[in-house]
Amino acid sequence: MRGRILRARASWKTASAILFATLFLALNAHAEEGGSSIQQSSENVFKWINFAIVAGVIAWFCVKKGPAFFGGRADKISSAIQKSTEAKNLADQQLREAEAKLQNLEKEVAELRATAQRESAAEAERIRNLTQSDGHKIELAAQAEIDAAERAARLELKALAANLAVDGAESLLASQLTPAAQESLINNFVKTLDRRPN
Repeated sequence: MRGRILRARASWKTASAILFATLFLALNAHAEEGGSSIQQSSENVFKWINFAIVAGVIAWFCVKKGPAFFGGRADKISSAIQKSTEAKNLADQQLREAEAKLQNLEKEVAELRATAQRESAAEAERIRNLTQSDGHKIELAAQAEIDAAERAARLELKALAANLAVDGAESLLASQLTPAAQESLINNFVKTLDRRPN
């Protein structure tokens, strides 16, 4: 930065020296032309001196204040360039990371699809097995109900047959058991009781 200031001062000094040299050459050229009047010549000299003073003040102001102003601007610009370079590098890095994630995302999606297909196949197999197991249980339960109903029907049929046999035997006995047959049965029963030892 200090080197820039020194170079700027040197260039302003050179520019002001060239300006003064041009001013004196112009005065000499005007004097050689042989100006019409001395008064006009002195006015021109004062104009050129005034111009030189104004130009010198401007040049001094530029030499004195210019390097600080332009140096500060140059520092701001270089800082902004550095920040923008860092931001660009960061954005490039984020872009590379996003592209890598995008490539990995396609792999992850493929893996998720494969996992979902495996899980759905396993779930379908589990449901199929559960359905078969439930069907077998229902079949066993139905068979047990059928067997129980068959046993109940057989028992009921046996009870009905027994009732019919008893009713048939009663009616047969009632028709065949005459009072003489009853007396004979009772006598036989009493004889069997007498024969038994007490």
